[in-house]
Amino acid sequence: MTHLPSSNAKARRHRWRLDLIELAAGFRTWWARRHGHSPPSAPEPAAVPAAEGPAVLWRMRTTVRDTPGSLAAVCTALAADGIDILTLQTHPLAEGTVDEFLLRVPAAMAPGGLVQAVGGAGGRDTWVERADAHDLVDTPTRMLNLATRTAMDAAELPLALRQLFGRCSIRSLPAARADAPHEDVLEGTVMRLRDPSGGSITVERAYLPFTPTEFARARALVELDAQLGVRMPAGRDTLTLAEGDEIAIRRAGPEDLPAARAMHRRCSPATLAKRYHGPVADADRYLEHLLSPRFGQTLAVETASGRIAALAHLLWDGDETEVALLVEDGWQHQGIGAELLRRLTALAAEAGCGSVYAVTQATNTAMVATMRRLGLPLDYQVEDGTLVITATLAPADAPARPHR
Repeated sequence: MTHLPSSNAKARRHRWRLDLIELAAGFRTWWARRHGHSPPSAPEPAAVPAAEGPAVLWRMRTTVRDTPGSLAAVCTALAADGIDILTLQTHPLAEGTVDEFLLRVPAAMAPGGLVQAVGGAGGRDTWVERADAHDLVDTPTRMLNLATRTAMDAAELPLALRQLFGRCSIRSLPAARADAPHEDVLEGTVMRLRDPSGGSITVERAYLPFTPTEFARARALVELDAQLGVRMPAGRDTLTLAEGDEIAIRRAGPEDLPAARAMHRRCSPATLAKRYHGPVADADRYLEHLLSPRFGQTLAVETASGRIAALAHLLWDGDETEVALLVEDGWQHQGIGAELLRRLTALAAEAGCGSVYAVTQATNTAMVATMRRLGLPLDYQVEDGTLVITATLAPADAPARPHR
C-alpha cells in the first residue's frame, strides 16, 4: 500500500513545485533569447543548438529531492547540452519528487550522456526511452481520450491502461481466483486493481515503479468502467459472399453465449479440435472467458437467419496478443476466416500491438494459408504437433529498451 504525506505538506510542496516550474520556464526563455538574439562577446566553439540540427524525442523520468532549486538544476543541465524541454510533469512522493520530461535531444547525444548530465545535476533513478509524436499529446487530453474510449466499449479498459502507461503488461484474472485482491494495491512496479466485473486487473512494467499519481489515474479509469457497466459498440457490417449469401459482422459479448454454444453443436469434432487443441467435450467451457470484453474483443458472423456461423477472438495475453478463429463447417472456404483475421489484425494495430500470434495444429494448412493472405511477415514455431504463427504488425525497429 502507498503512504502519502499530509494534505498541508503536500500543498506546500505543490506551491514550491509551481514556483520552480515558473523559474525553470523563465530560465528557458532567457536562455533562448540570450543564444538566439545576443551576439557572443568572443568567438566560441561551434555548437549547434537542438533546434538547428537533427534531433530526436526522448521521454525521461528522474527523481530529485523536494527542495528549492532541485528542478532548476536539472533544467539548467539540460539547457547546457542544447536539450529542449517540451513537456514536464511532476509526481510528488513521500520523499522526493519524480519529474517526467518529454525532450527534444540532439541526435548525436547518446542516452547514456543524457542520464549522466541529469545525474550530475542531482537526478537519480533516471530512466529514458525513445518517444514519438503521440507523446506530444498532453496528459489531460490523453486521459480524456482514454476515458472516452473506455466509456464507449468495455473491452477498451485494458487497452486504455496499456496506452496510459506505455510499455507494460496487463493481465486479468476471473473472480473465481482466490488471489483476487480485496482492495487496490500499489507495490513498486506492480498495480493490482479490483475488476468491476469481478476478479482483478494486474498492471506491471519491468523498469519503472508506478507513482501514486499514476495509481490514481488507473483507479479513475477502473471506476469509470464500473459505473458504466457492460457495453459495446452496436454497429455491424453486411457483406455479400462470392456465392451470393449475405452475412453480418458485429461485435459479440456475454449475451451471445447461448448462440455460440449452439454453433459449437453444429461444428464437427475435427473443426472444434483444430480450434481448441483439447478434448472436444470441453469446448463450451472456454466460451464464457472468450466472450468477456475484459479479456479481449470478439467478432461474430451472423447469417440471414440470425445464427452465428463464425467467431473470431482478439485476446489480450499480458504484453502479447492472440488471434483465434472458428468457422462452422458449412461456411468454410468462402473467405470468412480471412476477412475476420484481417479485421482482428486491424484492431490489434489500432491498439498499438506490434504483433499477433495464432496457435493451431501443425496440420491445419487452412489456418496457415489464411495467415499468409495477410501479407505480413510471419514466424513459424512447431513443437509436439502444435504450430504457433506470429505476424509482425509494426516495423522491426521497435522502440529501444529503456536506459537507466
